[in-house]
Amino acid sequence: LCLLTLAVGITVNAAAQTRLMRYPDISRDQVVFVYAGDLWTTPRAGGIARRLTSHPGDEVHPKFSPDGKWIAFTGEYDGNSDVFVIPSSGGEPRRLTFHPGNDRVLGWTPDSKRILFRSNRNSLLPDYTRLFTVPVEGGMPEMLSVPRASLSSFSPDATKIAYNSTSQEFRTWKRY
Repeated sequence: LCLLTLAVGITVNAAAQTRLMRYPDISRDQVVFVYAGDLWTTPRAGGIARRLTSHPGDEVHPKFSPDGKWIAFTGEYDGNSDVFVIPSSGGEPRRLTFHPGNDRVLGWTPDSKRILFRSNRNSLLPDYTRLFTVPVEGGMPEMLSVPRASLSSFSPDATKIAYNSTSQEFRTWKRY
């Protein structure tokens, strides 16, 4: 009876330690999510989660590349949010943007060659964001011709883009 009570107490305590897991994304065989400000992956079929990052800054908005080889994410390092990429198998994150504007990862081009992100880098207003892409191997970001956008996604053939013109983060200002 004493061992059973101890086992139940440990199980309840472990469940109480679980915190909010956020920003999930799924590939063919893995799930990536944010827990305690770091990126974690777990097999899609279930199993043990594996930590990918451990930087003191936060990692948010992870997105698998369509081919499943990469995870792009927004890293809030050095007091700013920029676009980073890491192999989906793990490794050292690589920074792709170097601008004081807030860059937020939204997704990928269907060919897995460019990361789609939004940024206020070309605006005088903090919540007025434009869309950009940056090559996964690094290079200069390219601004897309969409005048103002937030959450966005390419069509499978990359000839069209679906987007929201304003961000959902500010919907409470209008009491939606």
